[in-house]
Amino acid sequence: MKSAALNPITEDDIAQFLVHTPDFFDRHAELLATVRLGSPHGGRAVSLQERQAEMLREKIRALEARMMEMIRHGNDNAVLAQRLQRWSQALFLVPQASDLPRVLAEQIEHQFMVPQVALRLWGVAQAHQGEPFAQGVSEDIQLFAESLSQPYCGINNGFEAAQWLANPEAAQSLALVTLRVPSQGDAPASAMGLLVLASPDSQRYHAGMGTEFLDSLSTLASAALQRLR
Repeated sequence: MKSAALNPITEDDIAQFLVHTPDFFDRHAELLATVRLGSPHGGRAVSLQERQAEMLREKIRALEARMMEMIRHGNDNAVLAQRLQRWSQALFLVPQASDLPRVLAEQIEHQFMVPQVALRLWGVAQAHQGEPFAQGVSEDIQLFAESLSQPYCGINNGFEAAQWLANPEAAQSLALVTLRVPSQGDAPASAMGLLVLASPDSQRYHAGMGTEFLDSLSTLASAALQRLR
């Protein structure tokens, strides 16, 4: 008795006993009908079976919510893939190489509902050096583009490249995407341009967003623009 008083049975002891004695309720089945648990809905007491049913329904609801979210993401990805395909097709159909930058920007605005898009290129062939897309590119911008290991997404902090936009004052958030010469072998891919996507919504482009789509956009745009070099 003294030993039991000094070492009282704890809830953990009971839990461990039930875990390691799975046939306990087989031998005492009547207990299952008498166990009453608190319900999370209204605080009333319910039977063990009712509580288990409630827990199962909650798990089912959580799984249904996750499934619906997966379906929604799948649908969004399918729509995005279709738009990317239409955008790529439009680039293939441009007859004059000098029209590529304009069509590329206009199609991004149209297909992906981006309010403002602009781009500049450097290192283009001499025949294209007088075009608007090859003007107004400072050495600082070229160095900035070269330094971007991934697209910049965030608030417009007065970036020089934002001045390429038709209405730079309306650009609250930006995505700045480096366009690179496709690499040959192990040679590093050098910057050949900068693509600017802008929105009046300060949260459209933010630091926490994924950049996989922007990376794909950069790869395809860079390949198409090789006609200008």
